[in-house]
Amino acid sequence: MAGNSQRKGAVRKAAKKGPQVGSGGQRRKGLEGRGPTPKATERTGHAAARQAGRQERADAPRRPQRRSSPKASTEIVAGRNSVLEALRTHAPATTLFVASRIDSDDRVREIIKLAGGQGVAMLEAPRGELDRLTDGSVHQGVALQIPPYDYAHPEDLLNVELPGTPLIVALDGITDPRNLGAIIRSVGAFGGHGVVVPARRSAGMTAAAWKTSAGAAARVRVAQATNLTRALEDYRRAGFFVIGLDADGDVDLPGLELADQPLVVVVGSEGKGLSRLVRETCDQIVSIPMAGITESLNAGIAGAVTLYEIARQRRR
Repeated sequence: MAGNSQRKGAVRKAAKKGPQVGSGGQRRKGLEGRGPTPKATERTGHAAARQAGRQERADAPRRPQRRSSPKASTEIVAGRNSVLEALRTHAPATTLFVASRIDSDDRVREIIKLAGGQGVAMLEAPRGELDRLTDGSVHQGVALQIPPYDYAHPEDLLNVELPGTPLIVALDGITDPRNLGAIIRSVGAFGGHGVVVPARRSAGMTAAAWKTSAGAAARVRVAQATNLTRALEDYRRAGFFVIGLDADGDVDLPGLELADQPLVVVVGSEGKGLSRLVRETCDQIVSIPMAGITESLNAGIAGAVTLYEIARQRRR
């Protein structure tokens, strides 16, 4: 009500007199300047700085990248017959896995005896573990682990200490490991010094190759070439005469004098034969004379026939 002195209204409070509590200079730094504003290209997170970083990386000299070759892996041989043949041919096994409470027979006893004589570690494993190791294949209670083959370099075959004139066999496009094993066996039988295989699109030293070689792979060195054509050129510069086997050869095998010079024999695949670059690198293309009924020979047989003819000429 008007004139009511009891009613409280807005009252301006009087300021306190005398000294008051301050910050003691604690906020003085916040009032200080931070220097000149940096350029946009120097500000972390700014779009201009990100663009400048991308441009700097693009202008930087690039280091040549090395191609990483695929890593070889171990191989598991499963089954009593396969494991027995691998041990008989002295495949470089590291571990023999035998199932718990296995039904032993003559093969199992011979497997254990051969593994013990060759210093192969033997482990007892449950059948579930064997199923996993062999990827579910029929293992009959035994599995053999074979490490990756330790290939030689093609130049290493130039220094092999074997009697007689140097003789090397190179394989071009042969993908069947049994053909590789058969050729290794022929090289060992006829005094060859080694075998060269390409690193790509070629059969490697698997358990099947060891088995077909019938133990010769333990004596004959196998080299792996990154580039077969370049390896053949290196052999030519080292004084080798390079001949390639092909059905459309310039000369028949018996008509070629092969006795007195270091030789490289190139065996091509059964279907495609020699590749174009390899064919052009050879000094001579040689064919094996055959009757008209048979069009071509298996690569392993063709290599064996050629190696026999070379050995026959060198014995004269």
